[in-house]
Amino acid sequence: METSVPLVLMKDIVKRFPGVVANAGITFEARAGEVHALLGENGAGKTTLMNILYGIYQPDEGEIYIRGHRVTIHSPRDALRLGIGMVHQHFMLVHPHTVAENVILGLDDVPFHHPTRVVREKLAEFSERYGLRVDPDAYIWQLSAGEQQRVEIIKALYRGAEVLILDEPTTMLTPQEARELFATMRRMAEEGRTVIFITHKLEEVMEVSDRVTVLRRGKVVGTLNTRDTNERELARLMVGREVIFHLEKKPVTPGREVLRVENVSALNDKGVPALRNVSLTVREGEILGIAGVAGNGQRELVEAITGLRMVTEGHVFIDGVEVTNKSAREALLRGVAHVPEERMHMGMVPNMSIAENLILKGYDRAPFSRGLFLDRQAILSHANRIIREFQIAAPSPWTPAKLLSGGNIQRVILGRELSLNPRLLVASHPTYGLDVGATEYIRRLLLEQREQGMAILLVSEDLEEIFALSDRIAVMFGGRIMGILDAKEATVETVGAMMAGLTTVAEAA
Repeated sequence: METSVPLVLMKDIVKRFPGVVANAGITFEARAGEVHALLGENGAGKTTLMNILYGIYQPDEGEIYIRGHRVTIHSPRDALRLGIGMVHQHFMLVHPHTVAENVILGLDDVPFHHPTRVVREKLAEFSERYGLRVDPDAYIWQLSAGEQQRVEIIKALYRGAEVLILDEPTTMLTPQEARELFATMRRMAEEGRTVIFITHKLEEVMEVSDRVTVLRRGKVVGTLNTRDTNERELARLMVGREVIFHLEKKPVTPGREVLRVENVSALNDKGVPALRNVSLTVREGEILGIAGVAGNGQRELVEAITGLRMVTEGHVFIDGVEVTNKSAREALLRGVAHVPEERMHMGMVPNMSIAENLILKGYDRAPFSRGLFLDRQAILSHANRIIREFQIAAPSPWTPAKLLSGGNIQRVILGRELSLNPRLLVASHPTYGLDVGATEYIRRLLLEQREQGMAILLVSEDLEEIFALSDRIAVMFGGRIMGILDAKEATVETVGAMMAGLTTVAEAA
């Protein structure tokens, strides 16, 4: 449904932060009745632009028009008054409260006695109209990620949102939940609402959007009708070059067993069981992909293997040598490399230079140290080699790591880990949040290491990545392995059902 005046018009928006221009004169418009995708590399300015529309940031320059009227949005409260709602990537719900209580939090026009009664009728209406099914009496902590997202959408709709902004909305969802979300987005657009969603997943853009605006380095490089474009063109606009989507996975005959996990159980940080009787193996020249929605034991499994978490039962072996409850140092000496999920907190020391981060696991040995002193020339030579081999974009080896982009940070971590010539690489969400160019590079690198005989345990919530790289796929739900499938025979439907705990591999067969 097109109108002559766009529902949202952001004109010549400029937003500066210290040392960076996040939005450099962006003009963006969204129409009533459309799903509009906002696409771009890491740091392209997508979330900043939408945070300006939602009143979290104020622009340094530029104008905003809603329904043809110029407005000033000082805060999210102002945005809500104008009919603009936003669902953030990390949900902002109060976990000890019920769904109904979360929906009415902060509202002025609710009765003092039994305030949640007034929302039940609306919740039933939203469930009927948009498929947003959720129990109003359920506590937030009892809900899945998909259900929590529905609560966030309901909150925005309850406050009268005509424009709904979704920031990376499928990150925490199973494939089935993502499809349900897309159906909800389409229904809202058909009613005349505007849905703007930020994503780096090109297949989502093609599946659900009507139009797509592509940002690169803080500027708009194109706004297209989705039906008139394709993933290849969008990727080229995003990164400024051709991107290879379907990497060749050469046939490799797996060698001897490198990793064996036998009946391992472990607790999470709250002392609650997080791993329950997990068993798996990984061989030379093989990628075992771990699929699952976040929070189903993947992090605890990775930490148990890499010596960062004690197990309560079971055994872990590397090349036949038991390393159960041994230190991370022992795992390193046995040839275990680790690309952690949290790059800036666990993967490196942000205030240290690239060169210093590259020797974090070997600074106490030759050639980087001579007795009590570090060999600066050896460290520099090593850094220059890794920067060259892994194509790390940085002004100098002595540049602080915190100044690098997400993709370059990941290259530093991979360069350090692979320079140790490991037997086993444990890669946790290696391309999460990276743009298509960086993602292509990382995936190609993992396949190259597989061809050279490395054993790789890949943990990812991106099913496309799991299917593209894995030889076998293990699916986790509730701290258990629901089954291990040959990647050639697995389907998205089967894996998705296992991710949701609806079936095991035996039942699927």
